[in-house]
Amino acid sequence: MLINTAKLDKTWIAAHIPHQGDMCLLDYVTSWDNQHITCSTTSHQLASNPLRYREQLSTACGVEYAAQAMAVHGALLASTNQERPRAGFLLSIRGATVHHARLDNIKQALTIVATRIQSSDATILYAFTLYAADNLLLDGRAAVMLNTESLLGTST
Repeated sequence: MLINTAKLDKTWIAAHIPHQGDMCLLDYVTSWDNQHITCSTTSHQLASNPLRYREQLSTACGVEYAAQAMAVHGALLASTNQERPRAGFLLSIRGATVHHARLDNIKQALTIVATRIQSSDATILYAFTLYAADNLLLDGRAAVMLNTESLLGTST
């Protein structure tokens, strides 16, 4: 297993996922390989974070951080195979546990880890965790549906 530790920044991330502006939540990819990706961010501290509600950011919103890490992972895997990234949709979240109520009051950077557990041509199953320093904030599993071009009205 070759782990790539070349740090990719927000500009690279925004160029490879559909989320733009303040909705692009990740600041860096810090490492990745075929099965894992680790990202970091401080966007949870921003008053302009679009996921905030009544000036607070629920830890449940960490699912979106994890989903974006999964999308970046897909883009990285496609680029190593010289393919176009496939569109994907979050199909389900299972076994999610919120270990801390809010993200907006966390002073440290968030670390987001997504691990590909299983994949096929149609779906990918990831496990994900969000940490601040050594404190676990959120964990769970997410299923992503691939080959969604027909749903988007595009073709490959």
